[in-house]
Amino acid sequence: MIKPNFLQTITILLLSATTFSQTTDNPELQKMADDDQNARKQPNIDWTILNKEDKTRRERTAQLFKEDQVKTAKDYLNAGIVFQHGSDSIDSAMAVKSFEKAIQLDETLNKWWYAAAVDRDLMRRGKPQIYGTQFVKNRTSGRWERYKIDPTQITDEQRKYYKVETLAEQEAKERAMNLKSISAYYNEQKSIDPMIKLIKSEVAKGKQSEYDVSEEKINSFGYELSESGKTNEALKILKLNTELYPKGFNTFDSYGEILLQTGATKKALQAYQKSLQLNPDNENAKKVLETHNIRIK
Repeated sequence: MIKPNFLQTITILLLSATTFSQTTDNPELQKMADDDQNARKQPNIDWTILNKEDKTRRERTAQLFKEDQVKTAKDYLNAGIVFQHGSDSIDSAMAVKSFEKAIQLDETLNKWWYAAAVDRDLMRRGKPQIYGTQFVKNRTSGRWERYKIDPTQITDEQRKYYKVETLAEQEAKERAMNLKSISAYYNEQKSIDPMIKLIKSEVAKGKQSEYDVSEEKINSFGYELSESGKTNEALKILKLNTELYPKGFNTFDSYGEILLQTGATKKALQAYQKSLQLNPDNENAKKVLETHNIRIK
């Protein structure tokens, strides 16, 4: 009799039907998935150490499969998170199967994980991705590029179902990934006035801009200034953001927050009211206004 290999064994476990429902997620799997993600949020990652930790987590997850300790939708999701950072196509295939099973058990889970795992598995096997989740840095130019893709296998509607950007959005994302940082420019200039001039100029250029002057990036830059104690400069940047993006509810919310910190309560509440007007579901604005006894219409 031919002994089934590891992947075949796990595949059988993944596809086999269970006769009962387990409602308690495996806490060990949850911790390993959390550790996997948190490790990648740290600055100056030592990849030699992280690769060893990843391998240990994969080996333990494989053991949990053998012990039939992977049962719930969240268990399969967490197993996929662990396996996706494997070193070969066996691990990437396991990630695909785990995420697929997770979605089968609970369609409310984030389906992006499955699409990303499929693309990563295709990459490992030297084939074009089909969803468009994977971007790589060109070693020659240093620029980010979307990994080669076969756009004919998946429609944009299917991409949306799996929480993936459309092809056009992916092209825009690739461009955004290569834009220069306004924070870096500020660190060179050490002055807010040329910074404001640059932002206005770059926004006016639209798709021809060289710097990332999106609403989100300007907002983040404003918070960077605030957190470094440069409150007045932060106010100038956040106020500018409300002028450049007058329909962005979050720009007014952020502006209001810094205004409150400076004691400019009246202006702050006006900013929050504007934010709530733009987005009636902004719970933070509601909370602040209610705290100051402002009636919400």
